[in-house]
Amino acid sequence: MEYRPAIRFGGKGTDASQFRETLRGIAIDEADRIYVVGDSKVKVFDAQGELLRRWKTGDEGHSIAVDVDGNVWVGQWQQVEVFDADGRPVETLADPDRLGLITAIAVSKDGVLLADASARWIRRYDREGNFLNNIGEQHRKGGFHIPNGIVDFDVDAQGIVHVANPGMHRVEQYKADGEYLGYWGKFDGQDPAGFPGCCNPTNLTLDAEGHVIVTEKATPRVKVYSPEGELLTVVADEGFDPQAKNLDLAVDSKGNIYVVDTVTLEVQVFVPVTKGATA
Repeated sequence: MEYRPAIRFGGKGTDASQFRETLRGIAIDEADRIYVVGDSKVKVFDAQGELLRRWKTGDEGHSIAVDVDGNVWVGQWQQVEVFDADGRPVETLADPDRLGLITAIAVSKDGVLLADASARWIRRYDREGNFLNNIGEQHRKGGFHIPNGIVDFDVDAQGIVHVANPGMHRVEQYKADGEYLGYWGKFDGQDPAGFPGCCNPTNLTLDAEGHVIVTEKATPRVKVYSPEGELLTVVADEGFDPQAKNLDLAVDSKGNIYVVDTVTLEVQVFVPVTKGATA
């Protein structure tokens, strides 16, 4: 398994395709369109990095997801704004007595999972917005240990929730009802198979084969693990701003990896290299 850097798009600036101050979240729909959130806007790009459309959000967005119907979910402070594919408001899921800062979202036909970085848990709701349960509240530290200030997770094809727990240098697995299943990962400042520093991995996503793709900080790095936690490859350990952290990421249907640089405000794309091909 090997990857090479391909294109970059976005970046810091005043052009319609660029960002002035923030770039935080990324998601990809079933047609491989790329959705990013920053500067209180959603911007949609094609696979070549060309801007397709954009719209404003009611509040600053910290996370983004696209459901199977093409609706766009933007995580904010104490609420989620939902838009249709053209940016028209559909609904707002608000729970101010329970929700804090929403830093990751997963939507399925069965419900909605929201990473609440204020509580350090994941909140589970049904599709009508009724609260069901928390994930992570039974943790011995009272929740996920997140010195970086975010909770990030993804859900596999079997409905298992994979959560980055950076303060404990591991990836944990849960059922949707909150039942803890186990973890893999350990601290190691030398072996790339381990997680270095005070608090890694910061972010993760899953590809169609169940591989766990993570990003780290100090220095920024992208790695791919098997579902069981075996390191398969280091995708990139350079090319990002050294101060960048909480690098959100997503994978398209071709296995291309898209990573947000939170300092340069660029999206970097890494493509799989076929054996025998010339980069």
